[in-house]
Amino acid sequence: MRIYLGFDDTDTEDADRGTGKLARWFENQLPDDCRMSGVLRQQLLVHENIPYTSHNSAACVVIDVPDASFFDIIIDRASQHIQQYYLEGSDPGICAAIDGDSALGDLMQFGRECTQKVLTQKDALSAARQVHLSGHGGTNDGIIGAAAAVGLTATGWSGRFIERDGLRKIPAIISVKNLNALGVRVVSLDRDASVPKSEDLVITKNWVRPRLLGWEPVLMVRERGKGTWENIGEKRQKNKYSSAEVSDLNRATLG
Repeated sequence: MRIYLGFDDTDTEDADRGTGKLARWFENQLPDDCRMSGVLRQQLLVHENIPYTSHNSAACVVIDVPDASFFDIIIDRASQHIQQYYLEGSDPGICAAIDGDSALGDLMQFGRECTQKVLTQKDALSAARQVHLSGHGGTNDGIIGAAAAVGLTATGWSGRFIERDGLRKIPAIISVKNLNALGVRVVSLDRDASVPKSEDLVITKNWVRPRLLGWEPVLMVRERGKGTWENIGEKRQKNKYSSAEVSDLNRATLG
């Protein structure tokens, strides 16, 4: 059985850690019989009417559990985890749902809408009325992003992995075969859609963050030469968008 656990708004602008890191740390709080299969970063709408810390993203922890009896345990531990690590001045929230729950349909729709328009706590509570959603400080605005993170992840077609078994230990150059062994599918974005061979090499730039596509971790690459591919992603500095960038993003998103 799989549980989606969303976190949002646990940090502040000058913090030395963000919500993604707090979500990654939750692996240490899991019961012995449970396993974290990944943590996904979900990008939400950047808009001048939405308060956010750096890039308005939320995080979802995907947890494999033996049975439904662990659901309340995970929620309790997530609440304690927030209390231990969130920063004063933030507005943390958590959301939790079981994979396959019929209530996820509303959350998926809510998550998609959170990438397109400004929504409220009332909207989040309505979408999550049949799952767990709770605020843990400040204005509790974090419930919006937490609910969206769960909904987007549950679609199987949104977000990028910021944690997964061995993800942060992948070297600067690695074979496609070895990436496949780690459960990462390598997909070419070149014009002719060539298929990377298992013996081909991938230049990772020391930053492998696969996308969630079709419920699989997918690393998108472009060809650098015969038998050599390059990761199209790279690390970005954690700087808050400027007002001009927000306006440009809004025009690009909203038309």
